[in-house]
Amino acid sequence: MMLGWGFPPNIEGGLDIHVAHLFEELRKKEANIDLALPEEYSPTGKRFIAVESSSDHVLPKSREISSQVAELARDYDIIHTHDWFGSEAGLKSKKYSDVKWVSTLHSLSSNRSRETNKEGLKLEKAAAENSDKLIAVSTQLADEIKKEFGEEAEVIHNGFTKKKARGRDIKKELGIEDNMIFFVGRHTEQKGLEHLLYGFKKFLEDNRGTLVLGGKGHMQEALQEFTEILEIEQSVIFPGFIPDRELGDYYRSADVFVSPSINEPFGLTLTEALEHQTPVVATESGAEEILPDSTIVKVSPDSRDISKGIEEALHREIGSIDSRTWEEVAEETLEIYRELA
Repeated sequence: MMLGWGFPPNIEGGLDIHVAHLFEELRKKEANIDLALPEEYSPTGKRFIAVESSSDHVLPKSREISSQVAELARDYDIIHTHDWFGSEAGLKSKKYSDVKWVSTLHSLSSNRSRETNKEGLKLEKAAAENSDKLIAVSTQLADEIKKEFGEEAEVIHNGFTKKKARGRDIKKELGIEDNMIFFVGRHTEQKGLEHLLYGFKKFLEDNRGTLVLGGKGHMQEALQEFTEILEIEQSVIFPGFIPDRELGDYYRSADVFVSPSINEPFGLTLTEALEHQTPVVATESGAEEILPDSTIVKVSPDSRDISKGIEEALHREIGSIDSRTWEEVAEETLEIYRELA
């Protein structure tokens, strides 16, 4: 049994995309696997388990879910959880039955914001120390886990996803007549969007362009106010959450994709943009580990560096890249299941 949080189209971030692709590919390989999800995110179907909870907040919801999942785990050989919200379920499952626990960490709480989620970090520590197999989505993250908890994690990189383009001209729809600079993701401290906005202001000193900040998050209102302070609000568009079915057209229409993250253990959006041959400007990420050298215009989370990176990327052509498939991810995960079974 795998425990996730969201499932397309009801997703919160890259972790949900990872779980969905991995689950679907494991099913194709005829793995006997079920996916447990909070009931509000769970599709209907015999391989989906909708778990009830009364709280709207992540921590209490994960605690409510953990007891139910631990009870369900008695009927399985392996439980596979993801990130800290699944750790308590993994701990309880292992405590009350002979189930084996696989835990995949996608990032660490200490790197998601300026103020560490102490409860999240505690649960990540529990996963690192108590799971039968610990997985990290990049060597970068595995090194961070080793430094933080002193535990070794096996690396299984994410797969690449090409979002289907349906022929829409997003630039025309948004009324953009110059360069379209694109970002999509959660509007949180980890994503470094204040550096992107200030860097974009510097970019506009000598260039023309429109920045499209797709996604949502707790910082969205503050970021909108920041555009006004910088006096660039006329050149920045906030389209809100972009449904998965529309993302391909956004990537294809963009002239440059920018990922200014303070910490990016992998970076699914980087590979999605590259799959559409859109030049990418990005800070350090785990995705670099499986990409050819010089594929990405590498920058630091610094406004001047980001501005120069955007200018460079506008003059760069991206050819096709060798994709890593989710089937490969599933096969590597199955090997771990087989070792534990």
